Amino acid sequence: MKRKILKLWMLPMIAMLVSAAPGWSRPLPGSHIKVFIPSLPYIYISHAINGALLRPADNERGWDYDMATHHRQINDTTYEFSLRKNVLFQDGTPFNADSVVENMRYFKKKPFLFTKIDTVFDRVVKIDDYTVRFHLTEKYGQFLNDTIWIQFYTSAYLKKFGWNGKLTCPNLAEPGPYGLGPYVLKAGYVEGDRQTPEVVLVANPNYWDPNYPKIETITVYTELDTKIAMENVFDKDGVLDIMPIPFSMKCKADASPYARLIKVPSTNSIAIHMNLRNGNKRLREKKIRVALNRAIDQHRLLERAYHGEGTVKPTLASPLFPGVREVVKTLRPYSEIKSPKAIRGELKKVLDGLSLKVLTQDRFMFIWKGIARDLRKVGVKLDFEITTSEKDVFDQLLTTNAGKNTQSWDLLVWGLDDWFYNHPWSAFLVYRTQNAWSTIFPDPILDGYIDIFFRSSVGTPEFTAICAKIMRHVYDNAYMLFVPAPNKLLAVNKNVIFKPNRMAHMPLWEIEISRDHWSIRHGSRQRKSLQ
Repeated sequence: MKRKILKLWMLPMIAMLVSAAPGWSRPLPGSHIKVFIPSLPYIYISHAINGALLRPADNERGWDYDMATHHRQINDTTYEFSLRKNVLFQDGTPFNADSVVENMRYFKKKPFLFTKIDTVFDRVVKIDDYTVRFHLTEKYGQFLNDTIWIQFYTSAYLKKFGWNGKLTCPNLAEPGPYGLGPYVLKAGYVEGDRQTPEVVLVANPNYWDPNYPKIETITVYTELDTKIAMENVFDKDGVLDIMPIPFSMKCKADASPYARLIKVPSTNSIAIHMNLRNGNKRLREKKIRVALNRAIDQHRLLERAYHGEGTVKPTLASPLFPGVREVVKTLRPYSEIKSPKAIRGELKKVLDGLSLKVLTQDRFMFIWKGIARDLRKVGVKLDFEITTSEKDVFDQLLTTNAGKNTQSWDLLVWGLDDWFYNHPWSAFLVYRTQNAWSTIFPDPILDGYIDIFFRSSVGTPEFTAICAKIMRHVYDNAYMLFVPAPNKLLAVNKNVIFKPNRMAHMPLWEIEISRDHWSIRHGSRQRKSLQ
């Protein structure tokens, strides 16, 4: 008989669960945690505030039911959903089929623009109070993933703001009881193109699941100096509970008296764009782009910059994605085909004298040090513009396709975390050349592949085949600078019970704390002093 062995890293979590469980109400009075999310914060916390038919889940399909309890696909263009009953919005008004119809009427006027749903969504029909039927104009294989981002708002919010038709997912434009999620946005705002440095969430008393949320208040920081944030999470108690950390800080996390290291494989990526619209004209030459990629030693980057925490890959998408995992068995990174060291003389003849402007968040400097080293050896100079804010990066990225960027740049990096949930559109988004997220010059062949991709469903041979065509085309043309896919590393307060998943999703409502957490200790002292 095989004996099950308890992993040592599980013991602190089990101990905390045992100590926290007996007689603790939900949410725990006085409980408060503080989280730093430097990349895509609106993506990570959106489903803690808002509700949709489906929500992200760390499983093979990438989602679980949320406001829906069941669905069926009637044909290629028709989907029917059964809705959860006895659900209230955060303001106490009921959620039902009429709510879905009302929301979709506003969505139709100004839908989000980062997939094809803005053109393929036709209408939604109420079948009964808790059944709705969605009609599309054509076959659209990624519809279910899109419904994760079609979130529902109160009538009061819709009348005031409606849907915004932005290039990014909407969230809440202002604090208030406007959503269906386990937390109410109490202070600040966090959307794709605008955010406050601090956002405060409080437990929703009307949430449909009595088991959640478990923490009363959550403060989310969207803009912090990385070094200061690490000092706070490692060396101080009560300042910061959770944050992603650089790979070089693994040992620091292990030695911290307050934090522990948690790491998981991830479907996240690091996107390094080449400005093929209005950047350095030499980047429009295929031989230049290919040479830049051939100069990057991905294995050395993985070993030294990532400290082994990641996976080399041939293009942008993580090898863990369905469709991609099959392609990477035969499509290999440039540096695995020929060692960059062995061909430096050849590459220097092509690249020598090239100077490129880099726009980056400070948190990505760990990787630029390795890239700059490799490129310097073939005659390429990098000049850096460094910011602590992801918003500054997006301001330039999202205006470059139309030639309206206000800052000159040649290379730009951002954390392209898996916001479409175990579906490679998270990465392929930037290949749709007429989309504002892309900085590739017009490519009708690539755009044609993307249209086929939209019609295909995950798990089918057609889906894998079109993924292969897209990846091969992008690889052959070296449309971006390809670097390893990162694992997810977080520093987490030792009195916080949290299991991260591999995607751009943080189920804040599931987080628990032990009796020794700073918010409970401080609260106990305060209550005692008042007696």
